[in-house]
Amino acid sequence: MDQLEQITAIIALTMGVGWASGINLYATILMLGLLSNMGHLQLPTGLEVVADPMVLMAAGLMYCVEFFADKVPGVDTGWDTLHTFVRIPAGAALAAGAVGDMNEAVVVAAALVGGGLAATSHALKAGGRVMINTSPEPVTNWTASITEDLAVLGGLWAALHYPVVFLIMLALFIVLVVWLLPKIWRGIKKVFAFLARLFGGGKSPAGMREPASLPDRNGH
Repeated sequence: MDQLEQITAIIALTMGVGWASGINLYATILMLGLLSNMGHLQLPTGLEVVADPMVLMAAGLMYCVEFFADKVPGVDTGWDTLHTFVRIPAGAALAAGAVGDMNEAVVVAAALVGGGLAATSHALKAGGRVMINTSPEPVTNWTASITEDLAVLGGLWAALHYPVVFLIMLALFIVLVVWLLPKIWRGIKKVFAFLARLFGGGKSPAGMREPASLPDRNGH
């Protein structure tokens, strides 16, 4: 592997672990640790800890909890809210570890990028779940959750084996996020406005009416 390929591989792994952590942190750790223990992956020095049996057992336990919590309407949103304080810093830490033994500036830069990507993917996941839960039925939640897990596994596999392809896909993902997040945010505001009217003494969904519009300047 020449120097350019090595740099590309490091960048892809750094961004990959940050992005994946924002969607499913525990699946990310399990995949990296298991691949390392099975001899299919040589982890950078800063990431070798994820292959430790104790880390794998903890990640496996939490993945089992998330597997079910992530598929229950309402519970998944609460779980995502709590994991805002877990996925983002963990994504930054994993990204920093992915650069290996480099100077402090590179490590800090990797942590910033990894944390930013974790925050981005986490925001899309959590916001999307709020919108899905406006129609709370389990099939959609199960489909979304399984799709997210497969995306994490497939994305990390691409980052490890086809770094250039992964970086192109990541760029497309960022474009998609820029387009989707404002729409999701507007939808979330409508959801919370509806809930505020519903639980604040407003009409029930069947009998709820839109508020009367204010007259315009001509009195109409």
